[in-house]
Amino acid sequence: MFVGLKPKDVTIRLREQGFKVTPQRLAVYNALAHTTAHPSAEKLYKELQPSYPTMSLATVYKSLGILCQVGLAQELNVGEDSFRYDANVHAHPHIRCQCCGRVDDVPQLPTADLGRQVGRDTGYQLTGQQYYFYGICPECQQSRAE
Repeated sequence: MFVGLKPKDVTIRLREQGFKVTPQRLAVYNALAHTTAHPSAEKLYKELQPSYPTMSLATVYKSLGILCQVGLAQELNVGEDSFRYDANVHAHPHIRCQCCGRVDDVPQLPTADLGRQVGRDTGYQLTGQQYYFYGICPECQQSRAE
């Protein structure tokens, strides 16, 4: 399971990239690093509201943009109206349930091998890769069966 960076390391990364370290940015990263739900900005905003009542949705979006820019988070486009976010920035695929919208990591898929193959076959120098799978999660399958 992914374990996020310590606040000290997040602080160092933000400062190295020329960004101010704010309690809101640290809170957004902390919430993102401690979930496997791949939340949207709106979901993070709702989660953080009780502890940060003056934080706006715009602040959450701006914080997520900065975290992505400095390599502390990645933005996922899994075919919804809004993006999802993940603090695990290592290359790994995701799977989205087409019933409930749940997004999970796909473990143990040799994506590095596929990336090298694509580079060899196309002549491209790859700068990134994202893999998305779609299906019906086990809980929705169970609900359908009942």
